[in-house]
Amino acid sequence: MKNAFNKFLRAKQFREAYDCACLIHEYAYTEKLRAAIRENVTDANLRIYRQTYDFWARERFDDFMLALEWNRPAEEQFWLPRRDKLLPVCEKLQELEDNKLDELFLSMPPRVGKSTIIVMFQAWVMLRNSERSNLYCTYTASVAETFYDRVMEIFDDPYTYRWKELFPESKVASTNRKDLTMNLDRKKGYASLTARSLYANLNGGCDCNGYEIADDLHSGIEEALSKDRLNTAWARVTNNYLPRAKEGAKRLWIGTRWSMADCIARRLDILENDPKSAHIRFEVFNVPALDPVTDESNFEYKYGVGFSTQMYQQIRSSFERGDDIASWLAQYQGEPIERTGVLFSPDDFRYYNGTLPQGVDPDRIFMAVDPAWGGGDYVASPIIYQYDKDMYVHDVVFNKGDKRETQPEIVRKAIENGVQAIYVEGTRVTADYGSGLNDILNEKGYRLNLQTSSKHFTGGGKFERICDKAPDIKEFMVFRENGCRDKEYQNFMENVFSFKFSKSSKQHDDAPDSLAMAIAFAYRGEAKAEIMKRLW
Repeated sequence: MKNAFNKFLRAKQFREAYDCACLIHEYAYTEKLRAAIRENVTDANLRIYRQTYDFWARERFDDFMLALEWNRPAEEQFWLPRRDKLLPVCEKLQELEDNKLDELFLSMPPRVGKSTIIVMFQAWVMLRNSERSNLYCTYTASVAETFYDRVMEIFDDPYTYRWKELFPESKVASTNRKDLTMNLDRKKGYASLTARSLYANLNGGCDCNGYEIADDLHSGIEEALSKDRLNTAWARVTNNYLPRAKEGAKRLWIGTRWSMADCIARRLDILENDPKSAHIRFEVFNVPALDPVTDESNFEYKYGVGFSTQMYQQIRSSFERGDDIASWLAQYQGEPIERTGVLFSPDDFRYYNGTLPQGVDPDRIFMAVDPAWGGGDYVASPIIYQYDKDMYVHDVVFNKGDKRETQPEIVRKAIENGVQAIYVEGTRVTADYGSGLNDILNEKGYRLNLQTSSKHFTGGGKFERICDKAPDIKEFMVFRENGCRDKEYQNFMENVFSFKFSKSSKQHDDAPDSLAMAIAFAYRGEAKAEIMKRLW
């Protein structure tokens, strides 16, 4: 059959090739057929092309969403304009349905399409197996009603949404807007879909052997700031929501990561640390508004329906100037922040417009380097122009590449800024980092004072140093104001603002630690020799 497929494909007999691909039932052959048709576009071939999506829509969520909206103009479709950006999300949902995952934790910024993709996913899994009972739960009844209505919109309009063509044997058996339940194919004791508020009665009528979907179980920042309300929500989850799932049910957790004590965080803690949950296959999938490396939007869709890099940067600037960078990180970057534990706030710092003091030379220009070999940790290094006690952080290195990338970059910026001294933190792991810098400096013929510490600040030592030097960082350091930073500098500042007053080993402290190192180095470098009168 495979030989016949290849023969038909070479002869451009696409109808016969399509029939073979269906019998082979391997997606790779359908992809080959689609590629060949794209190079031989005719009306007849396009009909075959569409048929390939109809065929696979029963098994592949991506194909289902594309085929579902064929009748809509491209600019009005949900999936086609967003597919390039949201395909990784679709693939994770596919892994749930393919039984490669048991639980999926999904975080994305507001209004990027996560609710709609879940609506379509809910419709798809019900069409695939109408005997499964699914439970959708959210923080308030009005949101549950909206989700129910949006699922019903698909089933109420089989022309706009071609579900009836894709699953011709399926039918809507019953609906109940008051109870927010619907059944496909036949009316059942436990409905194909039940939508409820977390604070409604979940007992009795909501047993779930399909999907439990928890969507924004917290109302927002007010609840996230209240330990009592967080505890109340979690109590509802453990006592009412989680017990509704039968063994084998899948769980999908969606929501803004407001707090380290929110429901998602507590469930993750169980999965990560409870030996009795070690068998559960789960994944955390967070898509931030701005890419942490490029600082560019992850949601700039076709037809202008997404969010540009400029727009997200403006939103971030608004949060930062409003002294609420924590809300930006939580809502848009998927990083829960405890506001009471944040050590640095944007309002704590002094700023300048990127132009150094005129008419006076700096007392010195130096760098402090917190090194790393890569693997997720950043090399962090502020480049400081010091004028008396004022230290202008004029440039930074903030890079999580390996030494082949970071060491030449440090040297490049040192030469570019006329740096006179570099102080490198020497830990057991990074002891050779300074010597590598020295070798490159010698190759470039650039001379400066390079010092590597003999003390090893790790764990609590680093935390204590940052906390100890925090008042001096706020008083003496001057940072580029928002709008006068490049992407690397902006990422450096976000790392500073996200540092929490907590000794968590998982905390990324590279940028604030490099600032603390710079303060310590500046103080040590202030010692001066003075001529004194002999006393004997």
